[in-house]
Amino acid sequence: MKKKVLYRQFVGFLFTSVAGALLHFVFEIGGRNPVLGAIASVNESTWEHMKLLFFPSFLYALLESRAFGRVYPFFWRTKLAGISLGTLLIPVLFYTANGAFGKTPDLFNILFFFIAAAGEYILETHIFTSTGKCALEQSPQKGKRPVISERAAFAALCLSAAAFAAFTFRTPRLPLFLDPVTGTYGI
Repeated sequence: MKKKVLYRQFVGFLFTSVAGALLHFVFEIGGRNPVLGAIASVNESTWEHMKLLFFPSFLYALLESRAFGRVYPFFWRTKLAGISLGTLLIPVLFYTANGAFGKTPDLFNILFFFIAAAGEYILETHIFTSTGKCALEQSPQKGKRPVISERAAFAALCLSAAAFAAFTFRTPRLPLFLDPVTGTYGI
């Protein structure tokens, strides 16, 4: 079973990496179609780069859940943890590097994306393959419910998807959303 998990997670990492890289260009190639803009990067802001990891990861999780969602009673909680980590690593790595070294070259920003994707799938793999009782499977106190249910974890991912799409069109005026190239927000 562990070999299957490792294989499946490696495929997820590759899928997320390739799809995320392609999503960087889809909006422009698609004629700046707003429908594509909801899931693809519409500018060079950190927020838009977070979308590049989130949407392929969520899509892969949806596909993966069809085959493995019933095998792991903590599937969506694991995916929520992994996707959240990967998505949050993008601004953490970007702003840490920029704070420490000034503007980082684009090659580093691309590397940060792959590191974030790797972090996501490494965490998920660890949770899926850990021996003993998984912290996500049941609460520490016998008979108690987990902190977050599978439905709540799935709902949190759906709400995140909606937020990524919505903030593309109604963009908060915060540095996370600022396109450093054009000085604009959103589309």
